[in-house]
Amino acid sequence: MLERPVSELSKPRRRLPNQRWQIYPQKPEFAKNLAVLTNISPIISQLLINRGMETPEQVQAFLNPESLVLPSPLEDFPDLAISLELLQNAIASQTKIAICGDYDADGMTSTALLLRSLRTLGAQVDYAIPSRMHEGYGINKRIVEEFHSEGVGLILTVDNGISAFEPVARARELGLAVIITDHHDIPQKLPPANAILNPKLIAESSPYRGVAGVGVAYILAVSLAQQLGETKGLIQPMLALFTLGTIADLAPLTGVNRRWVKRGLQHLPKSNLAGIQALIQVGGVQARGDEGAGEQGSRGAEEKIPNPKSKIQNPKSLKPEDIGFRLGPRINAIGRIGNPQTVIELLTTDDMGLALERAMQCEQVNASRQEMCQQIEQEAIAYVETRYIASLQDDRILIVVQPNWHHGVIGIVASRLVERYGVPVFIGTYEDEGHIRGSARSIPEFHVFEALEYCHDLLGKFGGHKAAGGFSLPAENLEELRSCLIEFANQCLESQHLKPLLKIDAEVNLNHINQQLYQQLNALHPCGMDNPDPIFWTPNVQVVEQKIVGKGHIKLTIAQTIDNQEYKIKAIAWRWGDYFRLPPRVDVAYKLRENYFNGNTTIELELIGVRLPIQLQQFFTAPPTPSSTTFEYNQRQYTCGFYKNGIEAELRIKNSEGKVLAMQPGHIIGLLGTNRQNAKEVDISQPQYDCIIQAALQALSVRS
Repeated sequence: MLERPVSELSKPRRRLPNQRWQIYPQKPEFAKNLAVLTNISPIISQLLINRGMETPEQVQAFLNPESLVLPSPLEDFPDLAISLELLQNAIASQTKIAICGDYDADGMTSTALLLRSLRTLGAQVDYAIPSRMHEGYGINKRIVEEFHSEGVGLILTVDNGISAFEPVARARELGLAVIITDHHDIPQKLPPANAILNPKLIAESSPYRGVAGVGVAYILAVSLAQQLGETKGLIQPMLALFTLGTIADLAPLTGVNRRWVKRGLQHLPKSNLAGIQALIQVGGVQARGDEGAGEQGSRGAEEKIPNPKSKIQNPKSLKPEDIGFRLGPRINAIGRIGNPQTVIELLTTDDMGLALERAMQCEQVNASRQEMCQQIEQEAIAYVETRYIASLQDDRILIVVQPNWHHGVIGIVASRLVERYGVPVFIGTYEDEGHIRGSARSIPEFHVFEALEYCHDLLGKFGGHKAAGGFSLPAENLEELRSCLIEFANQCLESQHLKPLLKIDAEVNLNHINQQLYQQLNALHPCGMDNPDPIFWTPNVQVVEQKIVGKGHIKLTIAQTIDNQEYKIKAIAWRWGDYFRLPPRVDVAYKLRENYFNGNTTIELELIGVRLPIQLQQFFTAPPTPSSTTFEYNQRQYTCGFYKNGIEAELRIKNSEGKVLAMQPGHIIGLLGTNRQNAKEVDISQPQYDCIIQAALQALSVRS
C-alpha cells in the first residue's frame, strides 16, 4: 500500500471555505397551508416563514408594502414639528442654513437630498463635510466656528451629531439653532440641540424605526415640502437619493424602507436627476453578461465590472445589487479616498455634462480604491499567515497593524479578512510614529463596541456598534491592546463560532432551477439587510468544469444526476481562487442570478458555500466498520478501504494488478501507483477516477 500522505505531494492550498451551515427547519405542511391562504407558491411561503412570518396578514403586508398604513411622521418623531418650524422660519427670513454631512454614502446622499430640497423651497443653504483624513467623523468645533463666522443661523446635521455634545453646545453658545438628524445609537447624554430627529429615539414598533440617515433626511424634506404646499417635482428626486443611500448604507429593507426602496428602484432607471443617470451610465448597471463575469469583482458589496456589450432591454426596475455592487461603491470610494464635494456636485447638479464628469471621477477613484484594497489585502494575508495563523484558534481574534496603509479602505480589507479567517478583525495603520488609527469588523457572536469599551483605557477615540467600529490608540499600547482584545474574545467566543455562519433556506435539486422559480422569487424583492436573498443548497453535485477567471474567481459547471438524467448549470464563485480546484463531488450553497448575454436569459448560480458531501464527511471522520471491502466496477474486481495516514483518514482503492489510487478529503489531487516512490499525481475529478471513487464509497456504505 502507499505509505506517504497525499498531502505531502499536493501543492499547499486552503481546501474549502471554513463555514458553518445552518439549514432552516422545513415546515412543508405549514408552508402549504400558508401558501393556499395567501395565493403564493409553497417555496415562497417557506422562505417567508424563514424570515419570521407566521400569519396571512404578515405575509400580505410584506408582499404588498404599499398596503402598510403609515402613521404621520409628526406622530412618531417628537421633534419633527419644531424642526419644521425652525426651517420654515429660516426660509421666510432668509436666514443662512448650513448642513454638516458625513463622508460615507449615507451621509453624502443625505447632504445632497437636503441641499436640493431646501434650495428648491427657497432656502439659503450651504454645506460642509469634515475631513476623513484629518478630522474624522461628525460635526466638530472648527466647523461650528466656521459656520458662525459665515453668518449661519441654523445648523442641520445629517447622518451625524447624536454624540457631538461639545460642538452642539458651542453652537448654542454662539446663538446658532441646531437640528440633529441622525440614526446612530443614542449616547447617555444627548447634545443640547433645538431638535433631534433619530429613529432610535422613537417606538420600536414604529415602521420608521429602521431608516438610515438618508431616511431621516427624506422624512424631514418631504414633511417640509408638504407643510409649504410645494411637493410638485420634489418627491421623485428625493426618493431616488433615499433609495441610493439606504441600500448603500445597508439599512434594513423592512418597514418603510422596503416600501420606499421598492418604489425608488422602479423609478431610478428613468430618474430625471442628471447625477443618477450619469452614475447608471458610467457604472453600467444595465449591463450584465456571461463573459463579463470573469472581470467582475468581489462578492458582497464590492466592485463588479460589467460587460458593456450585453444590455438589459428596457429594464422596468433596478435591483438592490445594482446599487450595492455598482453605484454604491463608486460613491463610497470618494468618501474613502477622495473629496466628498465630487459626490455632492454629482447629485445636486442639473447639468448632464458636469454630472458625467463627476461620475467619471467617481469611477477613477473607485478603480484606485479597488487596487489599494487588493494590495493591502494581499499584504495583510501574508502578514497573518506568517505571524498569527498558528495561534488563531487560541487568540480567536486578529489584530493586524502595518504602516503605509490608507485608513480609508482598511475597513473593506477587515471585512475580507473576516470572510477568510472567520474571526473578528481589528486592522490599523500608523497615522504617525506615535499613533495608530483602525477599523474593526465582526462575526455574529462578537460585539465590536463592547470589545472597544472593554479596552477603553488603552484607546484614544473609538465608536461603533455590534458589527463594526473605528478606533485610535497610542502606538505604544498596541501589544497591550492585542492582549486585552484576545482576553475579551476568549470570554465570548467558543471554538465553534470561528467559522462564518451560512444560513440556508431550503434544498433544491438542479432540475427545479428554472425561470419559473426565479420569477417566483421576485415576490421577495427588494432583498437586502433583514430580508436577505434566498440561499438554496444542492447535495452531492459533480463539478464538471472549473477555471479561474478575472481576479481570482472560479467559473464552473456543476451537474446532478436525477432518475438517470444529468442536469447541468453554470456557476460563479467570487474571489474563491484560493479554493481552486474544487473537489469533484461537493454540496453547494448558492443564490440564483439571472444572466443576460447576446439576447439570451439564463439562470445561473452564485456560489457562497461549498462543503464535502455529508456521506463523504462521515466516512472520513468516522470510517465505517469494517473499514474495507471488495466491489466490482466495469467487470473488474477492486478492494477499497479507509486507512489512517498522518492525522487524516485516506481512501485507497486497489485493482487486481496491485495499483492503488489514494485520496484524502477535500483534495483534487490523488496518487496512483504500486508504491509511494513511483506513484504519480492524478486529477481525481476526472470522470474515470470520480466514477470509481463513487463506486467504492457506495460499496463501503452498503457494508457499514
